Amino acid sequence: MNILVINAGSSSLKYQLFDMDNETVLAKGICERIGIDGHLSHKPANGKPNYEADIAMPTHNEAIQAVLEKLVSDEYGVVKSMSEIDAVGHRVLHGGAKFTESCIVNDEVEQAIEDCIPLGPLHNPANLMGIRACKEVMPGTPQVAVFDTSFGMTMEPKVYIYAMPYEYYEKHDIRKYGFHGTSHRFVSQRMLELLGKPDAKVIVCHLGNGSSLSASVGGKCVDTSMGLTPLAGFPMGTRSGDVDAGVLEYVMEHYGYDIHEMLTILNKKSGVLGISGVSSDFRDLDNAAAEGNERAQLALDKFAYEVKKFLGSYVAALGGVDGIAFTAGVGENSPEMRENIVKGLDYMGIEIDSEKNKVRGKETDITGTNSKVKVFIVPTNEELMIARDTKELTAK
Repeated sequence: MNILVINAGSSSLKYQLFDMDNETVLAKGICERIGIDGHLSHKPANGKPNYEADIAMPTHNEAIQAVLEKLVSDEYGVVKSMSEIDAVGHRVLHGGAKFTESCIVNDEVEQAIEDCIPLGPLHNPANLMGIRACKEVMPGTPQVAVFDTSFGMTMEPKVYIYAMPYEYYEKHDIRKYGFHGTSHRFVSQRMLELLGKPDAKVIVCHLGNGSSLSASVGGKCVDTSMGLTPLAGFPMGTRSGDVDAGVLEYVMEHYGYDIHEMLTILNKKSGVLGISGVSSDFRDLDNAAAEGNERAQLALDKFAYEVKKFLGSYVAALGGVDGIAFTAGVGENSPEMRENIVKGLDYMGIEIDSEKNKVRGKETDITGTNSKVKVFIVPTNEELMIARDTKELTAK
């Protein structure tokens, strides 16, 4: 069974084609600058040459058409015809309170995703464009929506409710949802296998330019650090994380900003970029700190400290923890950051082995000799998780 996974942005479209009989990637690529001048980068995994060229892509329809043409072409293709693509799985950012799990897209689902645009104004419109483009170009092929927010729908009311007038929740579904859900679900499920314990208490540290933590029991989410939007939690590449709301009022009055300008600052100009003034890329911060840049070091220290706080609070929320996983760009590739986060948690029985921890980007048990809690690096694979859900819902 071949499944095409689509992650559509406002002007981009990433894709991977999976052979789900053995969960291997047949081809992957990205369409960029959709609506501007268009560029396709296509990489088959069968030894055929890569394709890299500018292609006119006025809309996502033309982007999907270009992808399909390459997937079936004699020179760059990996399947003989479009009939060999059995289903398409789509990443959808926000499902609101309506979707607790992935589902096959029909008119009702499509309308519900559109209704959630106020909750995900930057991503949901693009996700919808991807779905509608595939429906147009691939009529009759099943489409599946996999929601970034569905993982958090198992949280209890005491976890997801905000301490604000209750009518905001009743009338507008304002609550904590959490994001990176597909990644958290993939990694937490993998941790159950690695621990050999189907009811394990697991904390997943998804650390990258966008970062979040989740606490789960048996793969079911108990708590997660992001909220109604991906802005909540701890500092990220350019996002502030949790901030005293009174700070917003003070800054807005002092500089004359409106709420839209303030949110742009919190989303695009804050986080480790805002503290360091150097970069949102943690590799740049490491280099700058090594050269004596104090603000770069402060940004790194702040990030590690806040992650440690969330991690400790989740151990308390779970009543103990069996395993901790580090994943995503920073989590998988920064031994220094992992060490700084875990440092000082030995009183909780959490230690890592410094030598084992030197690895980057590879699934590895980095548990310390005296640690009572297992600690792993687990590379995430959101696309495979989407493909698995799509297979489960569409396999005949």
